[in-house]
Amino acid sequence: MDTWESLRKECLDCKGCSLADTRHNVVFGDGAENAELLFIGEGPGQHEDEQGKPFVGRAGKLLDEMLEMVNLDRSKVYIANIVKCRPPQNRDPLGVEQDACIDWLRRQTALLRPKIIVCLGRIAAKVIIKDDFRITQEHGQWFERSGVWMTALYHPAALLRDVRKRPETFEDLKAIQAKARELCDHTGL
Repeated sequence: MDTWESLRKECLDCKGCSLADTRHNVVFGDGAENAELLFIGEGPGQHEDEQGKPFVGRAGKLLDEMLEMVNLDRSKVYIANIVKCRPPQNRDPLGVEQDACIDWLRRQTALLRPKIIVCLGRIAAKVIIKDDFRITQEHGQWFERSGVWMTALYHPAALLRDVRKRPETFEDLKAIQAKARELCDHTGL
């Protein structure tokens, strides 16, 4: 059976795909290891690759601000990605890379046993919620699978590029806050 320590050590040594050849750091994940809310992005960018932590660049700063809006922070949630290594030039992770990496996320999720999963962007939503997920039409909608509630937000990087999406994202965040109040025991909401 996995422990956080054994899983992290095993993941940091991963050579399961070609992304291992160009990475500086594996970006395993960050946050409370007993979190009831799991936020999932697509993969690390340059700053994340350099620091070995998810969402630490401009998009990460915006994610922190988004969490603050609903009285959350990284100490109360867990943040991970579909792939743990940076795709070159921040391109979308290829299917073969996602397939090679998804088991790490599954094992993290099994350790966490979250009550709510929030996908950050279309790629995470397509992998986690359903393969034909359309972020512009389906962000903020709730899906339930095996007792876990899932939703998707626009990726923080998309919100940096298009500020017009921020008001609807704020509404989605308020819905996440309400769902967390309903389902979660130790988020402090």
